[in-house]
Amino acid sequence: MDIFSLFSLCGGLAFFLYGMTTMSKSLEKMAGGKLERLLKRMTSSPFKSLLLGAGITIAIQSSSAVTVMLVGLVNSGVMELGQTIGVIMGSNIGTTLTAWILSLTGIESGNFFINMLKPENFSPLLALAGVLLIMGSKKQRRRDVGRILVGFSILMYGMELMKNSVSPLADLPEFSQILTAFRNPLLGVLVGAVVTGVIQSSAASVGILQALALTGSISYGMAIPIIMGQNIGTCVTSLISSIGVNRNAKRVSVIHVAFNVIGTTVGLILFFGGHILFHFSFMNEPVGAVGIAFCHTVFNVFTTILLMPFSRQLERLARRLISDEVKSEQFAFLDPLLLRTPSVAISECSAMTNRMGALARENLLLSIQQLSDFTDTRETQILNNEDKLDIYEDRLGSYLVQVSQHGVSMDDMRTVSRLLHAIGDFERIGDHAVNLQDSARELHERGLRFSGPAEAELQILISALEDILAAALHCFAEDDAEAARFIEPLEETIDRLVEEIRDRHIARLQTGACTIQMGFILSDLLNNFERVGDHCSNIAVSVIEETDGGVSRHAYLHDMTAADDFSSALYSDLSKYSLPEES
Repeated sequence: MDIFSLFSLCGGLAFFLYGMTTMSKSLEKMAGGKLERLLKRMTSSPFKSLLLGAGITIAIQSSSAVTVMLVGLVNSGVMELGQTIGVIMGSNIGTTLTAWILSLTGIESGNFFINMLKPENFSPLLALAGVLLIMGSKKQRRRDVGRILVGFSILMYGMELMKNSVSPLADLPEFSQILTAFRNPLLGVLVGAVVTGVIQSSAASVGILQALALTGSISYGMAIPIIMGQNIGTCVTSLISSIGVNRNAKRVSVIHVAFNVIGTTVGLILFFGGHILFHFSFMNEPVGAVGIAFCHTVFNVFTTILLMPFSRQLERLARRLISDEVKSEQFAFLDPLLLRTPSVAISECSAMTNRMGALARENLLLSIQQLSDFTDTRETQILNNEDKLDIYEDRLGSYLVQVSQHGVSMDDMRTVSRLLHAIGDFERIGDHAVNLQDSARELHERGLRFSGPAEAELQILISALEDILAAALHCFAEDDAEAARFIEPLEETIDRLVEEIRDRHIARLQTGACTIQMGFILSDLLNNFERVGDHCSNIAVSVIEETDGGVSRHAYLHDMTAADDFSSALYSDLSKYSLPEES
């Protein structure tokens, strides 16, 4: 054992961590928004949450990523604290799969097929297949599969480097003397926690232990406390992620730490207490890679079974340790932690944009009410909502730009593009609502009212406007391209109504039935109504663009207006927006 063996150990660890990160990120990217949707749907019961946590951790090969995701979702107000407990427990079970995969390195056989089960034998083939997919495929999904294969191969190469670099340790008497110190269970727990905390990966920590175990110098009595300590060390990632988040999100990290510390404490007492009473014969026997994987799984399953019935007590403990402030916390928004899982971040941006759209619609409807029934209270609400819409646009826009820089798939990029278009349109709809509110105040302060015919005409236009706004929000929220195709005919109808109302107003001016002063206000209203219809059309076209893989906006609008059936099939349901006959 010389300095070059130490270099190889460090290099092996570097390859292992890089491979794990590459594989995990690519798996997350392929999973897309499914992770976030699953988290919302399957946390209704502790058992479902447990299965979900295990499943997602197996899928993305990172319990730390799952915990950080949970901290971000709770901080954003998407999930409740109680929903995260089962997921955290399940992720501890799911992370044990890595140890079982790594244990295959210890297979010894002369049989070709059994030897092919060894990762160091089949991973070069996976690396070749992965490189071919990355370099030769035009489809993003296939390139992501290639990165998963290459990441796994690098991970296994790192494991092999670590195994070879520590193999000379078996012949060193100094190494045997050092190992005698690990017969102290508390020291074993401490070492396991510190090593895992430093490298922030329980999988890598277990891999190092398995590599050392292949020297034949590690016994069950030494390995089990280290495995218990590794579960505590993996909490470091969630503790770091809890910096700067709200109190409820901090409680997620507290539950994660409490779960592992309590499990380790009880495990140590029961296991070594049992050893004192019954003298376990296997304690001094050398443990192999399979034995470590087995102990890792048994301990995590035991801890989960032990603490699952006490989920509510864990939540109460977290709430007691992180108490509520007297003042309410600030407006919750998307958490930067979600950027570690871009697909989840984009899904939450979509949900947040839907809320923004609903707020813009609410503000427009409030401003329309002001035209006939003006109140100062409603004006204050409109102005407050407008401030919120400005915040939505600023923060969502910045957040989406950040997400797009984190290596998202082409499908996710199209979603980002749709959302960026939509938040601009929603914010402008809010501006037009404020303009309508200003017109309503002018009418109120001057004691003006529209004539009977003008009032009737405006009500028909307002009906069309309310319908197009509801339809645009529906097709956007449901990502429904078919429903979006019916927005443009309605927008054309609004344009037609605006022109007809203008013409009728001019005719009334000539007969003296309307004043120029009312004409200015009516013109402002019509301009704002028309622009709201245009923004609804923009929202619908952005949905069609995403679904059709980037169809040209101008080409679509041209084709719609030029189609033979534009005024027949699509207008068949629009006759209700006709103005009454002039008297």
